[in-house]
Amino acid sequence: MNTKTLDQIKNEYYGEVGAPERDRLERELEALRIGFKIRSAREKLEMTQAELASRIDKKRTFISKVENDGENITLKTLPEYLTPAFN
Repeated sequence: MNTKTLDQIKNEYYGEVGAPERDRLERELEALRIGFKIRSAREKLEMTQAELASRIDKKRTFISKVENDGENITLKTLPEYLTPAFN
């Protein structure tokens, strides 16, 4: 059996790091990780999406998109949203 690492599989199907398709994949994965961590923190605080949205002056649908799709948020904008939300 030929076992491959995740990085080997990504290199094979998406190209090496720095290739446009690989970079797109890595950005999407990072956005999903951020969304998952936001959801985990919110649930740990027993907060609803609506409550979190209210704290950062956004709509609940924004929180849903961030948590489920990683939409609308990057590592650059993350502190802007999370600082008021979880303080």
